[in-house]
Amino acid sequence: MVENLNMDFSERVVIETDTLDWVASRMQGVERRMLERDNPESGRATTIVRYAPESFFSPHVHEAGEEFVVLEGVFSDEHGDYGPGYYVRNPPGSSHKPFSAEGCTLLVKLWQMEPEDDNTVRIDTNFANWLPGQVLGLTVLPLYERPPEQVALVRWQPGSEFQHHVHPGGEEIFVLDGTFEDEQGRYPKGTWLRNPPYSEHTPFSSEGCLIWVKVGHLQVQDNIG
Repeated sequence: MVENLNMDFSERVVIETDTLDWVASRMQGVERRMLERDNPESGRATTIVRYAPESFFSPHVHEAGEEFVVLEGVFSDEHGDYGPGYYVRNPPGSSHKPFSAEGCTLLVKLWQMEPEDDNTVRIDTNFANWLPGQVLGLTVLPLYERPPEQVALVRWQPGSEFQHHVHPGGEEIFVLDGTFEDEQGRYPKGTWLRNPPYSEHTPFSSEGCLIWVKVGHLQVQDNIG
């Protein structure tokens, strides 16, 4: 089982997740594509998780929290059903028994919350209010903010460009639709990027895109690897 995967936060990581093999979990019908991981079955992890129809996971506690975005299908637990586009944060100490009747695919982040971050978040982004972005052609849907961390969806119209900027606390992006770009490359749907603290770029999108983005949460001193 993979461990200490992409745990050097001073390094830039770009992964087209559709090229990765699915790896079976300890629960039948639940598979994963691993993006970053501390230990094989515990600790910090960012993962694409796929539930087969009628699959489930055993009840468990998220000691350091859980954050996820539903990419496809419907994910469920005893607290509710979450279809495509749902953004969920389960705080440290929360517990649940997840399952999926029809099957689903999620972007999941584990063990990445501070103990005092006790906010539960459930947002169906299909019915949320978008705000104008900082430049023409961008709209933003804020999902969560607890300084220095900020999480949002950003929609880029075709031909949109953003000014050159620096990310003191790093940046993480998952491309939900379209193709995101900067001077370092093109990133189609399904690409996961992690830019280190104090990285800089000039992003744009020729064809338009929708991205999930998190900034301010990466610190090189947090490197566990």
